[in-house]
Amino acid sequence: MSFLQILWFILIGVLFAGFFFLDGFDFGVGMATRSLAHNEDERSQIIETIGPVWDGNEVWLITAGGAMFASFPYWYATLFSGYYLILLMILFGLIIRGVSFEFRTASDPKKQHIWSSALALSSLIVPFFLGVMFVSMIQGMPIDANGNMSAGFFDYFNVMSVVGGVALVLLTYLHGLNYIALKTLGDIRERARNYAAFLYWVLYAGLVVFAILLFFQTDFFQVRPVGTLITVALIVCFAVLGHIATFKGNEMLAFISSGLTMVSLVAMIFVGMFPRVMISSISDKYDLLIQNASSTSYTLTVMTIATICLLPFVLAYTIWSYWIFRKRIALPVVQTAEVVK
Repeated sequence: MSFLQILWFILIGVLFAGFFFLDGFDFGVGMATRSLAHNEDERSQIIETIGPVWDGNEVWLITAGGAMFASFPYWYATLFSGYYLILLMILFGLIIRGVSFEFRTASDPKKQHIWSSALALSSLIVPFFLGVMFVSMIQGMPIDANGNMSAGFFDYFNVMSVVGGVALVLLTYLHGLNYIALKTLGDIRERARNYAAFLYWVLYAGLVVFAILLFFQTDFFQVRPVGTLITVALIVCFAVLGHIATFKGNEMLAFISSGLTMVSLVAMIFVGMFPRVMISSISDKYDLLIQNASSTSYTLTVMTIATICLLPFVLAYTIWSYWIFRKRIALPVVQTAEVVK
């Protein structure tokens, strides 16, 4: 393996980590429109917290897919062809989610609840199927010598992959609750903190189940024992830190901790897979490796130069946009005029 091949494997991991950190709370906020808010005014307050940034956050997923296509075309071909139905569901969720924002604003106030429900459901669909995809991928899929995947229903949906999907839904929901507590004022802020404080106990149980399944149904602890243990420990530590911060009312620390929990989860996946990009359940000989799934050295060199030139502008714009919209969102105050007789 060359330095550039390893670099782009890491960069794709960073892009997915950035997506889950930034778009993760978007999904959580979307789910909270039905589970946390009690009326349409509170739903509007919640949605306003992500209004300026939700579409920009999804660019991280598109960029990760584009980087995979350019730097590891064989990985892209096997993953996207083998998971096309799951990816179709993810795309469906993203589309419904995107139009829900616009249609809810333009619709009659009496019908806004329909699009609020569509937003909540689509925000649940996307992380669930992403979790199913990534967890089934680390278990190993039936990939033959030609890199073709011939998977059945239970290769995609089994105990571990469904647990992974539910766990990712819970993580993004918690991340969204922490973001709502950070960005709002009033009753919704306190309610978000109370919900998060309770759901962390559920998360601990889920993490125990997932760790057991990870040990018995993947080879991560055999292939990368040290790296896997470190990343699993980081997941637990950040979850506990976020829980403590929630109890103490430190909303910024709680939000950062829940985000870093998902970053650690992505790190665990990429550390455990290295130097593989796809794991074959048929034979180790059919695993797709970094060294034989990547583009040419010239392609990787051009991509690296382009990334170095563009990355500072992207990061600067992202930081600037969050700084501009840093204020908390409050419910609009409805003033009633007194009738003068």
